[in-house]
Parts: sequence; C-alpha cells; structure tokens
Amino acid sequence: MAESSQHPIDVMLADNNPLVLSAMSEIFERDPRFSLIATSATAEGFLGAVMRVPVQVCVVAWTLPVLGAAKLIEVLREQENAPRFVVYGEAAGDVPRLAMQAGAAGFAPRSGEVEGLLETCADVAAGKMVFPFIDVRKMQQDPIHNLSRKEREILEALAKGLSNRDLSKDLQISTNTVKFHLSNIYEKLSVKNRAQAIAYYYSSKTPLE
Repeated sequence: MAESSQHPIDVMLADNNPLVLSAMSEIFERDPRFSLIATSATAEGFLGAVMRVPVQVCVVAWTLPVLGAAKLIEVLREQENAPRFVVYGEAAGDVPRLAMQAGAAGFAPRSGEVEGLLETCADVAAGKMVFPFIDVRKMQQDPIHNLSRKEREILEALAKGLSNRDLSKDLQISTNTVKFHLSNIYEKLSVKNRAQAIAYYYSSKTPLE
C-alpha cells in the first residue's frame, strides 16, 4: 500500500458544548488529512494539553471558559512552535474581527457546513489566513496607507505565506533588511508579529487598490 507523502495535520479541539465537541471530534477523526490529538471543554485544560503535546492547528470556541479564546491565543502565541488558531464561533457581530485582532489565523462560523471547518483548518495549516468579510469601516483610520511602497510589497508577499528567506530572495535584499522592514511594518500597524500583520492586511484588503 502506498504511503501518503504528507503527514496528517495534528489538531486539538476545545469547546464547552459536549455535543459540539463530540461532533467535531468525529468529523476530524474521519478525515484522513487530520490527526486528532486531544480535546478539552475548558481553556485551562486545553492550555495544559497543548503545552505538553504541540500541534499545528487548534480549533477553539470563542466563548471557551474560563479564559476565553482571545486570552488563550494571547498566552500560546508567544510559545516556541506556537499552533495556529481557528476560532469556531458565531459570525454575527464583531467576533470574526476580534478573533483576527487576537491573533487567530482563521474563523469558521458555527452556522456553516462542517466541510467548511475542515477546509479552513487545512488552509490555516498551509499558512493561509481564512476569515469572512470584515467591514473595515468599523476600524479606525487605516495605518496601512502609511506604509511605503516597499513595505506594502513586503506585506503583500508576507500574506502569501513567504518566509523571511523567501522575501530576501524574491526582493533581492538581505534577510536583515527584510527584518528591518518587518519591524517598521509592525510598528506602523501597531501589531506584534507576523500573524497579526497578515490579519491586518486581509482586514484592509477590500478598500485598497
């Protein structure tokens, strides 16, 4: 039997609704693209599990007790080999935008099809950001317009999943120069890291030409 050339994507799930958690577990276990490592009904239990066994993607309910998804993402994103987060929540209101600002890499609505959650997780594992349309008019004045042409070019390349080494090669500049530009981009956008910069890019993409 031929072996798959790709390893399954390691996933952890966290949801305080036992029925939802059970249903999610079942669909991930049935999909050969994924390897379900652990589940939890609380943020604290989830935090303990993911600190012991690092995974690639975490699916978390936005209202996960007691910390909540935003705090959980904040705690874990500073870890080495931090997982990428998909927030599973209600699409109404500001939750997708808040999830993006918290540092999540994707958002999947509870009202959507199960296949949509699986595809979102697969895309996020591949380095993509996956969010529904976010009305950027609700955000403050957009600092992205303050970026230089070179900084915009780097941000756009960053959003395509390019590493610092890729950026250096494509733009024909040193990796130190790439880091310098990234530092300026983070400062101008008031973000802390690459994931937040990419999230900001996608949130501002609609009005930019």
